Amino acid sequence: MRVLLDECLDRRLAKHIVGHEVMTVPQMGWAGIKNGDLLTLAQDQFDVFVTVDRNLFFQQNLPQFNISVVILQAVTNRLQDLQPLVPRLLSVLSTVPKGQVRRVSV
Repeated sequence: MRVLLDECLDRRLAKHIVGHEVMTVPQMGWAGIKNGDLLTLAQDQFDVFVTVDRNLFFQQNLPQFNISVVILQAVTNRLQDLQPLVPRLLSVLSTVPKGQVRRVSV
C-alpha cells in the first residue's frame, strides 16, 4: 500500500509502518495545503491517508475522494503515544475502502 502521513504526525512514525511505501506530506512538498486540496493531490499517488485530525471526517465529503483515510486516536500526536497504535494501523491499512474512514485507537 502507498501511505501518506499527514504533516501533523511525527515523520519517524513512517519507519514503523513496515511493508508499505510511506511518505509524509512535507516530503511530497505539500506542507500547508488544506485538507480538501491535499486529498485531491494524494488520491492520485496514494492508497491511504493517515492523520490524527478528527475533524477531517466532518470537514470533507470523503466519499468523493479515491483514497482511504485512517484517523489515529491517541492522547497526543507524539511518537510515543502513536507507536502503540501501529499494530492495529497495519491490520486495517488494506481493509479500508476508498472514500471511507477508519479510526484506530487502543
